[in-house]
Amino acid sequence: MPSSDVEAAAADDGKQTVGAGAATAIEPKGTWWQAGFHMTTATLGPASLSLPYALRGLGWAMGLAALTAVAAVTFYAYFLVSRVLDRCEATGRRHARFRDLAADVLGSRWATCLVVTVQVAINVGISIGSILLAADCLELTYSRHAPNGSLKLYHFVIMVAVVLAVLSQLPSLHSLRHINVGSMVISIGYTMLVSAACICAGLSRDAPAKDYSLSTSRSEKTFTAFLSVSILTSVFGNSILPEIQATLAPPAGGKMTRALVLSYSVFVLAFYSPAVAGYWAFGNQVRSNVMQSLLPADTGSSLAPPWMLGLAVVLILLQLIAIALVYLQVTYEMMEKNLFSNKSKGRRLLLAPRVALRAAYVAALAFVAAMLPFFGEIQGVVGSVGYIPLDVVIPVVMYNMALAPRRRSPAYVANVAIMVAFVGLGVIGAVASVRKLVLNADKFKLFSNGRS
Repeated sequence: MPSSDVEAAAADDGKQTVGAGAATAIEPKGTWWQAGFHMTTATLGPASLSLPYALRGLGWAMGLAALTAVAAVTFYAYFLVSRVLDRCEATGRRHARFRDLAADVLGSRWATCLVVTVQVAINVGISIGSILLAADCLELTYSRHAPNGSLKLYHFVIMVAVVLAVLSQLPSLHSLRHINVGSMVISIGYTMLVSAACICAGLSRDAPAKDYSLSTSRSEKTFTAFLSVSILTSVFGNSILPEIQATLAPPAGGKMTRALVLSYSVFVLAFYSPAVAGYWAFGNQVRSNVMQSLLPADTGSSLAPPWMLGLAVVLILLQLIAIALVYLQVTYEMMEKNLFSNKSKGRRLLLAPRVALRAAYVAALAFVAAMLPFFGEIQGVVGSVGYIPLDVVIPVVMYNMALAPRRRSPAYVANVAIMVAFVGLGVIGAVASVRKLVLNADKFKLFSNGRS
């Protein structure tokens, strides 16, 4: 845990700056529980609905063990990032951006460029994926009530983009704190609804035969297992912890640890419930999104009470909008850092360009979402080459460099072991994800209603 000297040194906020650019989208005014809400919203998304599919590739024992191990490793890695931030703050260098922290600790320009590239790719990917999945929710609801309706997926993408373009004009990440409180409640709500729906489906007379056997092909089993680990890492992925910690009112020392405990307490409930219930109900027939198993297109009838699934879809839609808003704010900070100063007069003068810039960015994301309705299939690659290095590998490297534990100490050895293991997992997981894309390439079509 951070020592008292960290908090004492950080108390002199005259020495602490978060940067002129960060001030437009990140405000250091929050409490630890508000940071916990931000952390929960940024991490807990509908990607949790792919957890039964991840267990499908590993089986019961290995699947639950891997889920627990990834949860423990990611918590530890986020804790290390928080410790490094606390150490920097204690010496008068408070960082509001992951890229600034990397530049300070790693010192290498190529390492900083790597962090920026990966973080931007993740932020853009999550924003596009959230828009697309939200549109999918609307299109799914519409198609159930109007099977022969004329509206297409891209119409719903436009609807979601309009809502986001308006809500994304909120000035900062801190300004989303009330939305993110609701988001945490919503996320718990829809995961519990989906879990209950899976139990209902598993107990119904129309339930598919439960088969939990793995593939008999050794190569297929290996690739599927590594793909599953990539999915698990993506589910716990969060590329913006420094930006979240920057919302804490100084001194920030130690507060982020409490925020992590809060968020991971929610994750235990929200991740294990759908993972276990979904895999139990559908076995190795579960689809990459368990909602597709609950609402099979080939039968036209749901395997759970319609009201339960309808309410879950609505809550998922709201959660996706909240997630997109969090990652949009971080991206706006990157774009606006050279447009705004800390002077309020300057902000007022540049209000119109800021509104236009944010709206144009959302429009560009919506265009990509409409053009690539299969974008969710690409996210596995993003998880392997994005989340694993940014959320696991780089944190342990930064801790060993910034706090310099003895080379034979348990902390140093554990960090090196985690780095080596997850670099290997990332490489093989990326290969497995690309392999899946290649195998499904003939099913992808631009500007369609999804996979044809």
